[in-house]
Amino acid sequence: MSARPGGSEGPEDVDAAFAEIVADLEREGLGAGLTDDSGNLDITKITEAMTKSDTPPGEPTESPEDDKLGSDWRTADVEWDWTGASEEEEHYVPPDPPPLPRLRAGTVFGLVMILIGIFLLVAPAVIGLAARIATPLALISLAAGIGWLVLRMRQGPPPDSGWDNGAQL
Repeated sequence: MSARPGGSEGPEDVDAAFAEIVADLEREGLGAGLTDDSGNLDITKITEAMTKSDTPPGEPTESPEDDKLGSDWRTADVEWDWTGASEEEEHYVPPDPPPLPRLRAGTVFGLVMILIGIFLLVAPAVIGLAARIATPLALISLAAGIGWLVLRMRQGPPPDSGWDNGAQL
């Protein structure tokens, strides 16, 4: 191989290198019988070779014509199990999730404030308030409920985690 004048390494004639690779593969028998008399690929022979390789399980996959076409190049002796598991293997069943913790009084208070705010925004006339009075009250109630819930969020590790918060097995 010689270097190109531009400095990058590679064959000078890419077509000649490709033809050499194809000739090596044909000498090994790959693709033999898939070309017509003029040397071009014959689509009908290719599709015939592909449909013959789709035999049902249990039937022999080899025939004298398959050897001529070179279709046994990448065949296996045993059919591949695409499901990934046999019938004897068990599947993983995850455990039931733990129950949700009980709501504390502070959490219930924050949620009630948010619900009051939404109610005052949507239907203030139900309790006889004008919209110009209910809207500021609703916004204050929403802000108070959201703020109360945010301020009650935990900032550190759970109280029963111990003194070390390193890796656990």
